[in-house]
Amino acid sequence: MLAVFLAALSGVSVILIMVLVGFIANEHQWFSPVSPKIISRLVTQVALPAYMISTITKQFSANELHVLLPDLRYPVISMVILFALSLAIARALAIRQSHLGLFSSMFFNSNTVFIGLPINLALFGTPSIPYVLVYYMANTTFFWTLGVWLIQKDGTGMAKINFKQALGKLFSPPLLGFIVAVILVVLHIHLPKFIVQTCGYLGGLTIPLSMIFIGIAISNAGLSRIRFTRDAWGILLGRFLIAPALMALLVLPSSMPALMKQVFIIQAAMPVMTNAPVVSKLYHADSEYAAVMVTETTVLSIIVIPILMVLVKTVIR
Repeated sequence: MLAVFLAALSGVSVILIMVLVGFIANEHQWFSPVSPKIISRLVTQVALPAYMISTITKQFSANELHVLLPDLRYPVISMVILFALSLAIARALAIRQSHLGLFSSMFFNSNTVFIGLPINLALFGTPSIPYVLVYYMANTTFFWTLGVWLIQKDGTGMAKINFKQALGKLFSPPLLGFIVAVILVVLHIHLPKFIVQTCGYLGGLTIPLSMIFIGIAISNAGLSRIRFTRDAWGILLGRFLIAPALMALLVLPSSMPALMKQVFIIQAAMPVMTNAPVVSKLYHADSEYAAVMVTETTVLSIIVIPILMVLVKTVIR
C-alpha cells in the first residue's frame, strides 16, 4: 500500500511542480492578461488533437476501441444521480438562491481535460487516454447543456438550453482529434512518418501547458480568497467524496477493464471545471464564487488524488 501511495504521490508531484511553475511565473508578472486564453487555445486546439492522433494511432487497436462507447452509460448515470443529489444537498445546506445553479453545476461536473487528462497520464500512462475521452464526452455534454442552463438561471432568472452551442463544445478539437485517430485505426490507415512525428512533438506540449495554465488560473484567482464556507463544503463534499464513491458503486460490479474503472473513479473526483467562472461572467452569475471554487478544488485535489489513488489501487486490481 505504501508503494502505491508513493507512486501516486510521485505522479501528482510532477503535476504540482508544473502548476507551481505557472503560479510563480504569473506572480512575477511573466504573463499578460491574455496569456491564459492563448495557452488554453494552444492546448485545446493544437496540442490535444495532435496528442490524440499521435497516441491513439500508435497505442491502440480497432478491437480495443470498439468496446469503449457502451461504457459511456456509467458517467451519464453518475451525473444524473449527482444532479439530483446536488439539489437535495443545496436545500439541506440552505444555499442561497443566487448560487443554486452554480452550486449544482459545479457539484456534478469535473475538470476532465486540463487536470483530468494530465493526472490520468501521470498515474496510469497512455493506456488511460480512451477511457478519459469517454468520460470527457459525457461530462462536456452535461456541462454545456444542463450545467450552462443552471448557471444562466442564476444570472438572468431565465434560461434555455442551446443545443447548437452544446454540440459545438462537444465536438471540440480534442474530441475531433480522437475521432480522426479512431477512424485511422479502424480503417488501418498509416499516416506519413513526418506527420506522426509532428503530432508527437505538438502533443508533447499538452501536459506542461495545461499545468502552467492551471498555475496561472490559481494565481489570478488568489489563494487569499479561499474560504471554507457552507457553499464550499458542499462542493468539496460532492467533488471529492460523493462523486468518486458513486462512480465506484456503479463500476465495481461491472465487467469493464480494471483500468477503466480506476480512470472513471479518478475522473469523477476531479476539481471544478475551469469554464465555470467564464460562463458565470458571461451570464452575469457570481463568477467570483465560481473562480474561488475552481481554486479551492484544484489546490485540494493535490491532497485528495494520492489518497484516492491508494484506495482505488487497493480495491481494483
